[in-house]
Amino acid sequence: MHVESFMFNPFQTNCYVCHDAGEGVIIDPSCMTEAEQQAVLAYVDAYQLKIKHLLLTHGHIDHIFGCQFLADHFGEEWQMHPADKPFLTRSAEQALAFGMPLEAPPPPGPLLDEGDTVTVGEATWEVLHTPGHSPGSICFYDAANGFVVSGDVLFQNSIGRTLGLPQTSLPQLMASIFQKLLLLPDDTVVYPGHGPATTIGRERAHNPFLQDHR
Repeated sequence: MHVESFMFNPFQTNCYVCHDAGEGVIIDPSCMTEAEQQAVLAYVDAYQLKIKHLLLTHGHIDHIFGCQFLADHFGEEWQMHPADKPFLTRSAEQALAFGMPLEAPPPPGPLLDEGDTVTVGEATWEVLHTPGHSPGSICFYDAANGFVVSGDVLFQNSIGRTLGLPQTSLPQLMASIFQKLLLLPDDTVVYPGHGPATTIGRERAHNPFLQDHR
């Protein structure tokens, strides 16, 4: 399994193209401009990938700029947790609040929840429901390949924002981190929604936001 990351838009949000055995998955289409969208397509074409799934870790605006474009291009529907569907419905309000251009995303397709699985190539991912930063935040865990795509739940040296955003909960976020992510092996690579990759072990030992909640 190969994980390729792209950092797009003024929020510097990570978009991931993950692929195995010729099949690919796109997670969090943060590509806002035409150049950013074409960068994703160029990568997919270079590896001749068949895109099998379009996935969202959550519905905040910085993660959904390219939803409509990529859905149209690949003829696939976006999959997400049902609790974050209202963010897509109110995406125009989100865009207006930040003064950002946005092509309204299409309605989501198949919905995902705790314990569901996503297959790509020879890999099977487990869906972890990790609310707190948003009610429908989910992570994608690949046990065999030793990584988790964490969205805006856990970052290197930080955690998801809960101040000034609607429908957030710090206690819920901490529960998600400690009861779901920190139960994963220490060498599990964490691919977050912003910033560089890290590992579960590193964040357990050094993340300042986790030290007072042991």
